[in-house]
Amino acid sequence: MRILVLCYEYPPIGGGGGRVAQTVARGLVARGHEVRVQTAALGFRSSCENDHGVSVFRTASGRRAADTCRVYEMGTYCATSLLPALRHIREWKPDVIHAHFAVPTGALALAVHLITKVPYVITAHLGDVPGGVPEQTALLFKLAGPLARRIWRRAAECTAVSSFVQHLAEKEYARSVTKILNGIDTLGAPPAPPPHRPRRLIFVGRLSVQKNPTFLIDALALSADSEWELTIVGDGPLRNQVEQRIAAYALGSRVKLRGWLDASDVQQQLANSDVMVMPSLSEGLPVAAIEGLKHGLALATTDIPGLRDVLDHGVNGLHSPIGDAKAFAANITKLCGDDSLVATMRTASRTKAESFALPRIIDQYEATLASAMT
Repeated sequence: MRILVLCYEYPPIGGGGGRVAQTVARGLVARGHEVRVQTAALGFRSSCENDHGVSVFRTASGRRAADTCRVYEMGTYCATSLLPALRHIREWKPDVIHAHFAVPTGALALAVHLITKVPYVITAHLGDVPGGVPEQTALLFKLAGPLARRIWRRAAECTAVSSFVQHLAEKEYARSVTKILNGIDTLGAPPAPPPHRPRRLIFVGRLSVQKNPTFLIDALALSADSEWELTIVGDGPLRNQVEQRIAAYALGSRVKLRGWLDASDVQQQLANSDVMVMPSLSEGLPVAAIEGLKHGLALATTDIPGLRDVLDHGVNGLHSPIGDAKAFAANITKLCGDDSLVATMRTASRTKAESFALPRIIDQYEATLASAMT
């Protein structure tokens, strides 16, 4: 197959959704398919590159930051990528379009389809579905509802990265949606060492309202009598607030803010940790959590639907109600105090990681894209 991937962000630009698009594209190339990606560049300088056999075309769209995309920048991506996408259709003749994110990328896929009749497949991640991140997107979907419904209606196939996103999409758009979990390479993770003392906690993600890092510091302050140390990998708009809370609770000697790290350094940090903490308000299916499973980390999370594909409460981790700092702290205290429990949960996480093994996930995308062509 020749597959044209449309995604408004692609590493090193963007977050988890972009990394999923990259993983799938690379996996399909490894199967012998030809893949082109039409995405956005930072600023106003277009470029073209080869990413492990994937041809990546970055069109100048005025995007200012690698880790943040404003709504108008999503719009400029669609506008500036329309002609390049049509050029790919005319010159390269792809068999199918794979659009990551129903909004905004689905709008571009719909426009290209209406002009060229090339079928497209949607992969929904979270914020591109009504109800996924309501505090951020409620107004957007109120305004864009008719367009979104048309995007979903005209798609040849629709997929979602988690059970939660699948449920939201099927409820909103009254059509079948295939769940294809985010996949990772589960091979090569080093054996998990015995649980460390003090317990090594790790947070990986953007320091944003959705990821709720200030709540995490509040909760850890309530479990300050337990033996733990925390590494935060990531950056974002709440960094100053996180730093202020760390200082206010006198946790500076126990919390390390590492900022963004390259992939190999992130893997090393995960390998040296015991528990992944995820206090998020909402998630689709975070790649970071799956990486945590691969490294055999116990999970301490909030009880949100988007994490139910990765966490079995009491088996490979513990969850607590959203906003309940005392309950979150109690779970941290429990995990810090029981080496046997953590060791058992780490083994369970390793086993669960096989549900996300990349070959199985690529099989599903390959079949879905082929089905869209018929």
